[in-house]
Amino acid sequence: MLITLLRSLLFASALLLALLAIGFVLFASSIEPGQSRHDAKADGIVVLTGGAARIDRAVNLLSEGRAKRLLISGVHPSTTSSQLRRRYPKAAALFQCCIDLDKQALNTTGNAAETQAWAQRLHFNSLIVVTSSYHMPRTLLELRRAMPNVELIPYAVVPRNMNIANWWTDSETARLLFVEYVKLIPALARYGLAQLMGARAGDRNTRAAASTP
Repeated sequence: MLITLLRSLLFASALLLALLAIGFVLFASSIEPGQSRHDAKADGIVVLTGGAARIDRAVNLLSEGRAKRLLISGVHPSTTSSQLRRRYPKAAALFQCCIDLDKQALNTTGNAAETQAWAQRLHFNSLIVVTSSYHMPRTLLELRRAMPNVELIPYAVVPRNMNIANWWTDSETARLLFVEYVKLIPALARYGLAQLMGARAGDRNTRAAASTP
């Protein structure tokens, strides 16, 4: 009996590891190898901090008239708008009129919560989302969970030190992708749970409406 149980546990563990490995390969292979190129417009732009290239691209998009306002989410509490204006002198006027700083978010879940509050306050129905290519899948999951009725347009930025196209030949890129994959799994679970709860709530509302005389 004990041997059978151990064999079952070993088989289940091996199967789980195999599924995780396959999932990681699929995830890593799905990452955009190049930076996004499109001319989409939206009500607003949100960029998640974590790399200077992300903010550079987001400010450029705002300068190009792609949206009305930009939210930089996850800014360090000590960073000021004047410091950012000095870094982007050509966009100094935009920092005075059209760029908001979020200093509350500490992680991607927090980014989503702060973005949702910002978009709701401004009555925005569409957002261009700027973050690193490897971070985009998790970012979109968290944002869609927080604001299911807002259109999200991904704009991926590829870090210069990453070899996305041949990730399996670069140990540092592979390590970074694996860490991101591990973080993606609970985000996917949270999103799936939110979808399930939303579907159940919709069913209850439908039944309640049908039973109303």
